[in-house]
Amino acid sequence: MQEDLKYPIYSPASVVGSFNNALIIPQTLSLIYLKGRYTAGQGKSYAGYYYDLFYSESDTTSISVKLSGILRSKLVNGEVYILKGFIEKSVRNSCIDLRFAAEEIVQQEERQFSEEDLKRYDLIQAKLEKGSRDLETFIREKKLRNEPIKIANIYGHSAIVQHDFNEGLNISSDEFEITDFTCNITSATSIIQKLQELKPLQFDIIALVRGGGDRQSFDVFSDVDLANEFINLESITITALGHTVDESLLDKLADRRFHVPHDYGDGLHKIIEKLREEKSNSRAILIDEVKKDITKQFEEQVKTLTTQLGNKNREFAKLQDDSAKQIKDLTENTQKQLKAQSDEMAKYKTDIADLHAKNLKSAIQSQTATLNATIESVSKENVRLQEELSKKKSSMLFYVVLLVIGIIIGFILTKL
Repeated sequence: MQEDLKYPIYSPASVVGSFNNALIIPQTLSLIYLKGRYTAGQGKSYAGYYYDLFYSESDTTSISVKLSGILRSKLVNGEVYILKGFIEKSVRNSCIDLRFAAEEIVQQEERQFSEEDLKRYDLIQAKLEKGSRDLETFIREKKLRNEPIKIANIYGHSAIVQHDFNEGLNISSDEFEITDFTCNITSATSIIQKLQELKPLQFDIIALVRGGGDRQSFDVFSDVDLANEFINLESITITALGHTVDESLLDKLADRRFHVPHDYGDGLHKIIEKLREEKSNSRAILIDEVKKDITKQFEEQVKTLTTQLGNKNREFAKLQDDSAKQIKDLTENTQKQLKAQSDEMAKYKTDIADLHAKNLKSAIQSQTATLNATIESVSKENVRLQEELSKKKSSMLFYVVLLVIGIIIGFILTKL
């Protein structure tokens, strides 16, 4: 069926390539001169080149400038220069990207900025130093902690764009605590007063929302006093001011800019949808990760217990060896002590026997001497007693003889 087609068929890539080759203007074929206010970018080098910005002196329109490191070192941030170079272009995702490739610094112009311009520039520099807070990251962290997200939307008194915002927010409205406030959206003083009223209420997000209007009515959003109040808010700041071409000072200072209120609501909805999708897709991954973690923890615990058991076994074996050695040493020491005690007892016995023999001999000698003295005394006493007995015997005999003689005398006398 494709062979019957009589007209050419293009792919998206071939269409983009064709227009990229066809977009040829004189400025892309020759060197041109570019005049503007230089603003340094992040200072990152890509393939030896830096990509900064050149702003028009009369408005906020800018173009990317491709600079070599040598040229960039000669430029002063915020000064006006005339550069010589050529236009580079590319078509990407159906959009034309232009940048100026600088080859030479022709001259540096004197400053032609008003005091208001300088203040705006200082505010932009202050915002660059302070940095922007990422809306998606903030919402993600709040949702993960199950914390409410408080949003304050500031509209004009007669605004009807709340419907556009809610239409973009769609079914995600329940994910936020949104409060609407109104003021004179064309008056910097009125907006400042409303911002000051909201400060103590501690909203997480404060957004200026407007549906559009004439270009002059947007000058209020470049007011220096309003911008100074806006940049000092603790809340995340959002602008959705309904203009897609011009960029106001508040757009540059906001943490997130949406072109129209519908995009603002749709942006919040897409963040919530992305979180829902991630949660849905991550459940199975989370379960697998949990299983892997549990398995890994179990294996690590088994490994740890095995290592601990091995260490305990080695400690127990060492304890057994130490105990056996201690028992052996204790047995040897006990045997040595018993032998020493036995030898000492034998020595004591010998000493006691010798002492006993000596004491016995001494006692015998003492008793012998005592007995000898007693025997000698008894002998002397016996001799004395024998002498006395002899004396008594003699006396008795004398008395007996006398008695006999007396008896005889008496008998004789009796007979006479």
